[in-house]
Amino acid sequence: MTDVAFSDDSRIDIRDLLNEFYSEPVGHSQLGEFGSAEKVPAPYDSLLDHHGHMTVTVESHYGEKVNVVVHRCHRSGAWYSREITLVTEHTGRIVQYGIVRLDTGALDDGVWKQIESRTTPLGRVLIDHNVLREVQLCGLWEVQVGNSLADLMQLDVGSRVYGRTALIHCNRTPAIELLEIVSPASVLDV
Repeated sequence: MTDVAFSDDSRIDIRDLLNEFYSEPVGHSQLGEFGSAEKVPAPYDSLLDHHGHMTVTVESHYGEKVNVVVHRCHRSGAWYSREITLVTEHTGRIVQYGIVRLDTGALDDGVWKQIESRTTPLGRVLIDHNVLREVQLCGLWEVQVGNSLADLMQLDVGSRVYGRTALIHCNRTPAIELLEIVSPASVLDV
């Protein structure tokens, strides 16, 4: 099955996602300073401004698969959150940072167990299990990199990157909230 654009007006509060790992207000600035953006400059726009999985997008951009590195995760009731980076399989480039928050009850046991194993990027798990998914772009962001994001993505503090928030509906149920930030290497080195 393919990704389908979702036309609902749902929004994600970026503060809720940031609060999963960075306490307000000081912790947020450790990750970065976030500003809402109507548009992002080319070529970031083709990497972020769409209704598809970022796993597929960065794999297509680089021409190689990506692996997930889970830096932190926790579970609270039915909600599971993790902070990740995606790294290209052969060249080892860090191409994306993300915070994922998902409702485990919205996923079949086999899907949830593979996500929980932390060995496969989320998008790849959903695709491999043929989950009917609708990826909804909720917002675009301009980010001035803070200390934590600089460490995780190997960037300079204060540099500018771009990202998005998105909501994935699995089998027509809102199930996964995402913050996804693309590395400048994604647009400069290819």
